[in-house]
Parts: sequence; C-alpha cells; structure tokens
Amino acid sequence: MTVPLGGVPLDGHDAVYAALAEAGFTDLWSAEVAGSDAFTPLALAAAWQPSLRLGTAIAPVFTRGPGLLAMSASALAEAAPGRFSLGIGASSPVLVQDWNATRFAEPFRRTRDVLRFLRAALRGEPVDEVYDTFTVRRFRLERPPTVPPPILLAALRPGMLRLAGAEADGTILNWLADDDVPKVLGALGERRPGFEVVARIFVCPTEDAGYARTAARRLIATYLSVPAYAEFHRWLGRESVLGPMWRAWAAGDRRGAAELVPDELVDALIVHGSPENCRARVRRYVASGVDVPVLALLPTPELAAGGAAALTTLIAQLGPATSPQD
Repeated sequence: MTVPLGGVPLDGHDAVYAALAEAGFTDLWSAEVAGSDAFTPLALAAAWQPSLRLGTAIAPVFTRGPGLLAMSASALAEAAPGRFSLGIGASSPVLVQDWNATRFAEPFRRTRDVLRFLRAALRGEPVDEVYDTFTVRRFRLERPPTVPPPILLAALRPGMLRLAGAEADGTILNWLADDDVPKVLGALGERRPGFEVVARIFVCPTEDAGYARTAARRLIATYLSVPAYAEFHRWLGRESVLGPMWRAWAAGDRRGAAELVPDELVDALIVHGSPENCRARVRRYVASGVDVPVLALLPTPELAAGGAAALTTLIAQLGPATSPQD
C-alpha cells in the first residue's frame, strides 16, 4: 500500500498500519510530492509494525544532496534492517524546480550518478569521486547500515529501464495498464537474480463508475501532461488516444483536457469497482510480470461518508488475506 493514506494524520497511522498487516499487506511504500516526505511515514512504520517491508517510491535524486540522501536511507535501513528498499528517481521539473528551487538538468545522468554514489556509500565505502553531474569529496557514512538496502530505480522509457536492469536491484513503474507491462519489461534487458519489478497501481474502490471516471480523468490529465509521462505514453503507442487531451492542456484548457480522456483509457489505467473486482484487476498486473503491486488508494464517496470505520473495512476487503485465491 502507498502511505501515508489521505485523511489520516501521521500520528494516527499506527492503527492503519496494524489494519494493513492484519489484512495481509506485506509492504508499505511512501510517495513524495508535496505532502509527507518519503522517510517519516516509513520510520513510524519501522517502529509500529516490525513485520512489514518498507520502501520509498520514490525519493527524488535532485531534491536532496547525495550525502543527505545516503544518510536518510542509511538511518531507515538501520531502523528496519533487512526490511527497507530505497527507490529513487528523477521526479519532474515542477517538483524539482518550481517547488524545490533546484535546477532540473540531465535527469538520466543525474539519476545514474546518484545510483552509483549510493551503491558505494551505503556499503560504507569512502567516496571521493567526480561524477558527470556532481562531485563528492571524501564522504563516508558514520553509521553505514549492517544490511545495505536494495536500490530500485523508477523508470519509464528504454534508456532508464536499461539503466535499472543493468545497475539497480529493481525498477519502479507507474501510470501503466496491466497489458503495458510486457513491453516495459522487455526494455529492461537481461535482469540480475533477485531483480524486482514494483508497480504503483491507482485504485478507486467504488462501484460508482461515474465518480471514479470523473476523478480519474482529472488525475490522468494532470499527470500524463508532465513531459516524462507524456513521452512514456507516446512510446506505449497512445499518441492518437491522448493527443487531443495534450493539445487542450497545452492551450490552457485544463477542464477540457480532462474531458477528452476516454473511458477506455481511464479503465485501463485506474483500477475501480468493488473491492473484489479491484483485487482481480491487481492480479492481472502480477500475471503480466509485476512482482510487487503497490496500491495507491484514491478517495471514494464511501470513504468520505464513512470515515475511519469505512477505511478499516475497505483495507480488510482489499487485502490479500481476504480470499484464498489471493
């Protein structure tokens, strides 16, 4: 499950994490946009639920210096030895430049350089290196983790996917349909043993299809107009499907852009329906090659009306422990 969940304060997530564990969820993966940072919700989980695996999806490679990113990852790996995976990625110009006042330049090379730096630093090695996009002088972690965390790389198109396949311990996918997975995995190249494929899957568990599709259209228009995601979906072959939406968005018509997202695309990219149907849809991602399906729970009318009790019930209904076939 993607954490933290909306509508629940961080100091109330102990009950959420307990409910997720009881429902059979195995992993908690944080997101980092403009809400919580990537590490604090996982640090709480490390103390509250010592059985759950933890991961960042993702910590951007631009918004922290290399040394600080290594320290944050090392501290969480020390708090949850053997249970933490570090997911990193380039993020986007809006998050990096507009919100964090940092230049977004050469995202592929910056990501590659941070990956290589972290690989050495998290093993406790001294790093004194001139990389293509930054230089690190005489850095060494004072508290290197006993168990260095696996490093996973968020990737969309072939270049970053090949980098993940060659140098990372796994890849993190986002904003794709289950039948897109084979094409994406085909671009990874030969994978090393233990390589993991993680995918964030947006889930809107309501049988009110009109509500789900309306909310999803706004989300799709906002995200898939980001250049990296737009190019990803062009590569996936959706130029004709998304072209009208992109043109409306570029012209400043945000509402019109969302209305141009067809139902078929919404239904492919956003899992919605009853909890049982949502679990079945998630299994299709696994059948297509995803090792770790990470649900990202979207708001629903039922959750808005039912509050904490509805959330607890929904977690139980969505969880892998709900049905023997799951």
